[in-house]
Amino acid sequence: MKLQNIRIVLVSPIYGGNVGAVCRAMKNMGLRDLAIAAPRDDTDWAEARKIATHADDVLTARRLFPRLEDAIADCGLVFGTTARPGLYREHARTPREWTPRILRAAADTPVALVFGPEDRGLSNEELTPCDHFIRIPSSPEYPSLNLAQSVMIIAYELFVAAGIFVPPVERSPEANSEYRERMFAMWERALRAIGFMDAEKSAHMMLGLRRVFARAPLTKADVRIFMGVARQTLWMAERYREAHGAPPEAPARAGED
Repeated sequence: MKLQNIRIVLVSPIYGGNVGAVCRAMKNMGLRDLAIAAPRDDTDWAEARKIATHADDVLTARRLFPRLEDAIADCGLVFGTTARPGLYREHARTPREWTPRILRAAADTPVALVFGPEDRGLSNEELTPCDHFIRIPSSPEYPSLNLAQSVMIIAYELFVAAGIFVPPVERSPEANSEYRERMFAMWERALRAIGFMDAEKSAHMMLGLRRVFARAPLTKADVRIFMGVARQTLWMAERYREAHGAPPEAPARAGED
């Protein structure tokens, strides 16, 4: 319900392509409510639909309002976006800072996020009905962002903070100690079989190998793969021994030739 109560309001957008891209950004991040205030007569809706690939339902459901005040009339909280400095814009905060406040309000009332036209952003007059201002951090060399990019950044922060996304879970559980020890025993036999190390140095070399494997979690699936590598290595070493009567000679290591 929190995201359903968040409304994206575009004030007089110039390019239909940007409107379409906004629809894609909204659908990516679970937002559906698009309002366009003071729409232009020359808006290219065909271009908007073309760019809104797979998000044309958001575009189709858009609502048009003659004034900004009409688009936000039922909203309990209104946030205006700005990239420009100014006396009345100094209390602007980043999307990440405002996200908790937005989500709390959206739990029981519509919240509007207002974006100005591409060529100038929101004017002081258009910012007047906004309760708070949002400024997206950007390089001072060129602080103005594309309209759809701005919507995506703020929508992403809201989507993540809302806790909707559930990251994928590793299907294979982490391997237990007994299973890992079986793998290390096979690797020790395999490395000795191909002449990579001798019996006197094997304990020291295996400590190094264990340290490498310990840098990341090892699942049962991982261990099965590594055991398969060791098993195949042992098989090839045996075939070599049968053909040549001795294990393969280890190549000189870097710095030892």
